[in-house]
Amino acid sequence: MNRSAPSNTAPSHRIQQLCVFCGSSSGDNPAYANAAEHLGREFAGAGIGLVFGGGRVGLMGALANAVLAAGGRAVGVIPKALVEKEIAHTSLTELHIVNSMHERKALMADLADAFVLLPGGFGSWEEFCEMFTWLQLGIHRKPCGVLNVAGYYDSLIAQASRAVSDGFLRASHLESLTIATDPRSLLLRLASAPILQEIKWISKQER
Repeated sequence: MNRSAPSNTAPSHRIQQLCVFCGSSSGDNPAYANAAEHLGREFAGAGIGLVFGGGRVGLMGALANAVLAAGGRAVGVIPKALVEKEIAHTSLTELHIVNSMHERKALMADLADAFVLLPGGFGSWEEFCEMFTWLQLGIHRKPCGVLNVAGYYDSLIAQASRAVSDGFLRASHLESLTIATDPRSLLLRLASAPILQEIKWISKQER
């Protein structure tokens, strides 16, 4: 897993917009919302636009509000069916209302230059894991990272290591996943993350 500090060489990736998958709830630990807000301020300070699920509640709302309050750009993508359930954020730079979850993920993937997972549940995990799977398959070459707040993803990281040791995941693929506990470090490491050198098994059109 890519946990080393960035090198002195030029960044491998130009990240202008970054997609974040996170909970529509805030969780019980205040550290989760604090981390989302910290990440949002880092986005604005670095001139990176946020792409996210478009809700104004939970960690999604905390992240987007922090970006906007700091003068940054926030772009939401939300299916019609979730506009009321996730309470669509109406003060964003842009809000795309789409027809399905599949369309949501495809548009978020196209809009973003990198992907990050914050604390969340099955929805956040599924969305991020699909983006990381697309990286493995060569559908995109955009870096993927996990912000491991208060050890929330320790078990996921351990399971991924088990998948390598048991032959279900290539070590080189896991090494391409950037993991950090601090938002600024995560952004720096994503910008300098090595590009996964793998054969493209399927095309973007076949995703």
